[in-house]
Amino acid sequence: MFTKKGVTVDVQKITDKLKTTAEKLGLEFGSRTMTYNSRLAQETGLWAETEGKGHQFHIKAFRTYFVHGLNIGNHDVLMNLIESCGLDPVKGMEVIKNRLFSNAVDADWNLSRTRGVTAVPTFFVGHARLVGAQPYDALKKLVESGIAL
Repeated sequence: MFTKKGVTVDVQKITDKLKTTAEKLGLEFGSRTMTYNSRLAQETGLWAETEGKGHQFHIKAFRTYFVHGLNIGNHDVLMNLIESCGLDPVKGMEVIKNRLFSNAVDADWNLSRTRGVTAVPTFFVGHARLVGAQPYDALKKLVESGIAL
């Protein structure tokens, strides 16, 4: 447990809930002992999306962080992810070193705050939202509810 800005957070409880959700969804989830800043991975992932490799990058980044417990803010770890996705390592290093997607990620964060997002993932269809990793049926219901909008 830790306290930040007067709020006590039970990290073990949160981790246990994540593991339970991952198991229900058939996802691997390792035992992490550290939490790392994912900002550079977010920027790199956004670049990967522009290169048509976003989904692949995000899946590999998830496994790297949540299954293997590696620091996805580390340049070497990010470069391994970039190369494993078949992305150009020279461009990737430029994206990381020059923070080429920093402003775009800032814009995404600002939009998230404006929309009241408090957890990732959050799915929106019209005014309806679904928070957290969800089973297929819940996502299907959300999408179908938006068809009439």
